[in-house]
Amino acid sequence: MDRVWANRAASAEAAVRQRHLKRLWYLPGTQLGVVGWPPTRRDRLFGSWHYWWQAHLLDCLVDAQLRDPQTDRGTEIKRQIRSHRLRNNLSWVNNYYDDMAWLGLAIERASRVVGVDRHRVLDKLTDQFVKAWVPEDGGGIPWRKQDQFFNAPANGPAGIFLARYGDRLKRAQQMADWIDKTLIDPETHLVFDGIKAGSLVRAQYTYCQGVVLGLETELAVRTGDDRHAPRVHRLVAAVKKEMAPAGVLKGAGGGDGGLFGGITARYLALVATSLPGDSAADAAARDTARELVLSSAQSAWDYRQPVGGLPLFGPFWDRTAELPTDAEGGAEFVNGAVDASAVPERDLSVQLSGWMLMEAAHVVAELAPQD
Repeated sequence: MDRVWANRAASAEAAVRQRHLKRLWYLPGTQLGVVGWPPTRRDRLFGSWHYWWQAHLLDCLVDAQLRDPQTDRGTEIKRQIRSHRLRNNLSWVNNYYDDMAWLGLAIERASRVVGVDRHRVLDKLTDQFVKAWVPEDGGGIPWRKQDQFFNAPANGPAGIFLARYGDRLKRAQQMADWIDKTLIDPETHLVFDGIKAGSLVRAQYTYCQGVVLGLETELAVRTGDDRHAPRVHRLVAAVKKEMAPAGVLKGAGGGDGGLFGGITARYLALVATSLPGDSAADAAARDTARELVLSSAQSAWDYRQPVGGLPLFGPFWDRTAELPTDAEGGAEFVNGAVDASAVPERDLSVQLSGWMLMEAAHVVAELAPQD
């Protein structure tokens, strides 16, 4: 067995573990990710913590547990879940449906992989998404509570979650159909960001493509309905053409954007490993998804900075990573999103994305290309 990608994923995990994983407020039995490295005092005290970044940290820990099961990591996963609630004012919910969807996806996977019983949390989050569905207002579910912005970053992951948990396939299909009807660019076939007050927000981000690939693949697997796989075929081809120059997924900088590429890689890997079907189009979509993950991962690895023998990834996987030397100039929360640090490599989001990419490469590396 080729261990290259498993070893690289393990190195990415070790880097995040060494630089970012700390006790929450020095309390025993806790753990969260410090959002910057080198950290400011505010970072070390978790004055900033970024709910959805921590959800992806949890998801990466689950990836690692699938790759290399360890009792200690299982304990860490439980600590990460417990500490998330503690830092979130003893609550699982917040005002952002996309944030809650990412947490729901990570906890649902942790429940299956590690055996933690968190059905009450998952039921609570399910209730949030089901009640947020407002087709009469143009949705979809909104980005956040009391908002009229209906977007792919909320509906995509919430739909994947509902497909996987609680037998909510009908609603997940309704969400996928809403995206397909409302947010697909007729020219490029990419996914637009969202719709606000009836007007398209025409920005096209990599992670919007990723979550829709994940949702449609999940539904193709779980429903057998023949409308989902062709959407995957179309979108994989569009991502390759529009968002992966020379085969490497586009970067989106640091801050929240630091996670975009890793999310896309995660769900391209799901396409490669799970999209059902024996047609030439099915095989081509799986092969293309696999190739995009592996070529992006190879480039990100080639352009990493080794620091203390461990990788530091850049926000753009086709250029050399820059070493952050100053704790100042950190990411800030502005208007519902986290902007980038002065040196984006400092951001936990960027490093999680690199780790996610290495885990995705490990998952697809063993797949043989299909004729």
